[in-house]
Amino acid sequence: MDMPQDPPSGPAPTIPAAQILVAVTTSLQERRPRTLKHGDTFAVFDQNGDAIGAPGNPEGIYHRDTRHLSHLLVTIDGLRPILLSSTLRDDNAVLLCDLTNPELAGGAEGTVAQDLLHIRRTRFLWNGRVFERLALRNFDLRPRAFALRIDFEADFADIFEVRGAVRPARGARHPPQIEADAATLSYTGLDGRRRETRLQFEPAPTEIGPSFARFDLRLAPTERTTLFLEIRCGVDYGPRSPRRSFFSCYRAARHALRASASRAAAIASSNEVFNETVRRAVSDLYMLTTETPLGPYPYAGIPWFSTYFGRDALITAYQTLWLDPAIARGVLRHLAAHQATESDAARDAEPGKILHEMRFGEMAELREVPFGCYYGSVDSTPLFVILAGAYLERTGDVASVLEIWPQIEAALRWLEVEGDRDGDGFVEYGRRSAEGLVNQGWKDSQDAVFHADGTLARGPIALVEVQAYAYGAWRAGAAIARRLKRREEEVGAMTRRAAELRRRFDQTFWDEDLGTYVLALDGDKRPCRVRSSNAGHALLTGIAQKARVARLVAGLMQPSSFSGWGIRTIPTTEARYNPMSYHNGSVWPHDNALIALGLARYGHRREAARIFRGMFEASTHIDLKRLPELFCGFPRLRSHGPTFYPVACAPQAWAAATIPSLLQACLGLGFDPAGEHVVFDRPLLPDFIEDLTLRRLALRGSSLDVRLDRANAEVAVHVLARRGEIRALTRS
Repeated sequence: MDMPQDPPSGPAPTIPAAQILVAVTTSLQERRPRTLKHGDTFAVFDQNGDAIGAPGNPEGIYHRDTRHLSHLLVTIDGLRPILLSSTLRDDNAVLLCDLTNPELAGGAEGTVAQDLLHIRRTRFLWNGRVFERLALRNFDLRPRAFALRIDFEADFADIFEVRGAVRPARGARHPPQIEADAATLSYTGLDGRRRETRLQFEPAPTEIGPSFARFDLRLAPTERTTLFLEIRCGVDYGPRSPRRSFFSCYRAARHALRASASRAAAIASSNEVFNETVRRAVSDLYMLTTETPLGPYPYAGIPWFSTYFGRDALITAYQTLWLDPAIARGVLRHLAAHQATESDAARDAEPGKILHEMRFGEMAELREVPFGCYYGSVDSTPLFVILAGAYLERTGDVASVLEIWPQIEAALRWLEVEGDRDGDGFVEYGRRSAEGLVNQGWKDSQDAVFHADGTLARGPIALVEVQAYAYGAWRAGAAIARRLKRREEEVGAMTRRAAELRRRFDQTFWDEDLGTYVLALDGDKRPCRVRSSNAGHALLTGIAQKARVARLVAGLMQPSSFSGWGIRTIPTTEARYNPMSYHNGSVWPHDNALIALGLARYGHRREAARIFRGMFEASTHIDLKRLPELFCGFPRLRSHGPTFYPVACAPQAWAAATIPSLLQACLGLGFDPAGEHVVFDRPLLPDFIEDLTLRRLALRGSSLDVRLDRANAEVAVHVLARRGEIRALTRS
């Protein structure tokens, strides 16, 4: 994989900021798409395994932010096969689609009744290629002849075009190059780069044209035949047999997934439905994680965000730190390597700032959008320092943290200088150019920050959760500096800065009448007196004063805020509440997971378990038991599942990490590298789990298998196996 590079200098972005948002023209949940990913390639198919080229439809095969195939359709005698079943393997390695024939005219041999021909499509991705095997069998008592046709097309649309952006001009598509067994589609963009998609078939089709391949087949009773298709997205491996490549690459893909997933602790419980949910969550996490020269990096989500995001990866790594600390190490190293070193208004870059988003498509190359290497998030920088501190605490890996210490120092300088625009001790944001994101916290839609009457806040804006993250960053910086044996003056300065921020935060953000911390301060330092889930993040880092916690928690868990599935981004009482909005009343799994970790920090594990139950039960109503990016915030109804948000990504990395993170919150699971202990601090098992087994809890080369059993309100921890000097420690 090529290392990402900064985009070339050039004009400011030409696409209006509003067009960068995802246009809602079709519901992903309605289509229940099937997704695959490996490295910088991902694919979105319908349940038949097809990609139907149509306006507003995100289906297709994508490579490095360009759609390399926009249409792929299999028909029998001109008709679509009937879907029997469609599923992804538990490890997400393979898509399996079982199809049968509709009634066919049959020509001279007479009508072919439906359900006599069976087609099984087996498909996977590996190293910029899509491999497919079509296995066909005739279950009729007589021979049958039919034509199987595969139609294809490539629009080479940039991901932002698929999301709804309208470009003033595009590059040139070239005439397809046709061979006896292959077709090559190509396009040269305005950036001068030629992008190619090559489809190769085995055996060679009866007829092949610029947009189709036809196979005239005749099968005797019970006879089988197999066709192979390999689709290459801008990669050249020379002449190879699709059949041989299918089997060799299939083995490689399965082995790679097993190797990466084997790093993670294994989770099993007495609840088989929960086991299915957690298996899918962990499989999604590793499917989204791309192996880079600097280590594993979780891409944010499919289809809209399958690339490097700073905030998403940092939160995902934090959520899964107990499960697989190698992810955190890869994220920290990559973001340190791409930390901003100079100011650039078009990219919202300032020295020390941590990446928001990195793109590789034509529009990013041309700076039609600012996201080639974009720094417009206010929270990535403190989260980077928090993750570094948490990684050191989890692993004791001083060498890796020492390697990125200069970037940690630069991030802390940004918090103190450029991040604090008016010198009041709080961290604010405001875009530097008209093309940047208006809002730069995790709730980055344009209407996400507002006053009690619904009026949008004017920047620069100081968000409540960002102050919590800044506090966590200063404390983490002090802990790292102490461990690295930096000067005591340096450690003391960070510690004092954190304490002063906590004091001023409580004075400024707490609203006694609301019983919570306000959403934000606007550019005039007026508080946005809005209840929100953002305030729950104050629990995560410990900035919340203990005297405030009971009221804060009560507000988060009351029906206006807690929908029954999870905590809404804003409760029903607020002016802009809309359960169908992106950030103003919806429920986000990762938001709930971070709040639950904060609840556990302050001893509110029963409330954390209530969130855990809501999220788990939501997953049981969702296709593949996969938590999406978000769902609507309507109240939970008996015998009804959650209401889906139409363009939510699924899988989404921080949503996939939610179930493991909620498990950690309830178990009070922590690690003590110095004492070589795995710690269970007042563990609680939710009422849908009687017993839980965790295997391969790893620490400094040793590992532990444990079983936890619930007996009424108590949880007993039993060590099943120990490799090395590691021990389990339970605190009651």
